[in-house]
Amino acid sequence: MLLPQVTGALLELLLSMAAQAKLGLVGVLLLMTVGVGIRAQRVGLAVGTAVVFTLLMTQA
Repeated sequence: MLLPQVTGALLELLLSMAAQAKLGLVGVLLLMTVGVGIRAQRVGLAVGTAVVFTLLMTQA
């Protein structure tokens, strides 16, 4: 039960570090917003933010 939570936290950390290296603070904030949208079960927020994040990553 603890392993999925630790794995998820490590994945979030690695993604945020990669985003920060490419996009800076904006990438980290977008990843955090995706995580909040998923945890709050707000599909529109999570999907919209993921689309914006993907568009920014393709431009970087």
